[in-house]
Amino acid sequence: MSIPKLVIFDCDGVIVDSVMAHCEVQAESFAKYGLNITPQEVLGFGAGKLSTIGDAATRLGAKLPDDWVDEVYREIFVRLELGVAIIDGVLDVLDRLEHSCVPYCLASNGSEQKMAIMLEKKGVLKRFEGAIFSAHTIGIWKPEPGLFLHAAKFMKILPQDCVVIEDSHTGVLAAKRAKMKCFGYASEGDGEALENEGAIVFNHMQQLPKLLGI
Repeated sequence: MSIPKLVIFDCDGVIVDSVMAHCEVQAESFAKYGLNITPQEVLGFGAGKLSTIGDAATRLGAKLPDDWVDEVYREIFVRLELGVAIIDGVLDVLDRLEHSCVPYCLASNGSEQKMAIMLEKKGVLKRFEGAIFSAHTIGIWKPEPGLFLHAAKFMKILPQDCVVIEDSHTGVLAAKRAKMKCFGYASEGDGEALENEGAIVFNHMQQLPKLLGI
């Protein structure tokens, strides 16, 4: 493929290995309110808004308080302050993009505060300075395409010239709706759910530079 003019990264599960940390905190929270499920089952709720995840738990019998989203966010922040790992190989990808003069940015359903907690501890936050886009700020959550389209417009790049790096069905669907090419990172499994939505699946970050043509 030709080198993209902008690479849009998701954050959780693509830049930082934080997905299961989130699911563990949410599973512990649900248990307090009458629903005992595993973190893996929480993962099955998808990567959408926390309120939507809470609604899914409620349908299964959880008795969540009205302020549950704020409460669980506080608990997630405490967990993330302990630190999460950077995805193996992703820093090399950023190095290669910079060497090739290809701009990149973050576009996440997570809040800017959450991304800052995770990325600042690893010294990565400054690499995305001025190029972080949160659904909480924009007011549009994946799988709607608006977050990606906003990022592209802000970065002054046409959607068809962007490439999205995602690890969730929700994110891949958002890229598809934005008419952006998407590479789906499947660190475990075959990535069938990502492929079914049109993503080109890869399993190791070391494969990404070649896919991007850099």
